[in-house]
Amino acid sequence: MFGRFLILVLLAVLAVGVVARSSRGSGRAQVYVVKPSDTLWSIAASHYGGDPREGVWKVTRANHLGSTTVLRPGERLLLP
Repeated sequence: MFGRFLILVLLAVLAVGVVARSSRGSGRAQVYVVKPSDTLWSIAASHYGGDPREGVWKVTRANHLGSTTVLRPGERLLLP
């Protein structure tokens, strides 16, 4: 009886391990081409849910913008 239960538990753990997805986010990063009226805030607000400040931080960090927040039209940004 215990052997069958153990096998059933091991199979369940294996099934969860195969089916489970990573919790690292929603998928691959996107490349965004800056438009003339874009700001970091507007890009973050349109591409990230919730508070745009976190999106601004992610975009700034992923693109190594530092304290420079001037965006040029045509510039390509990585959106993690």
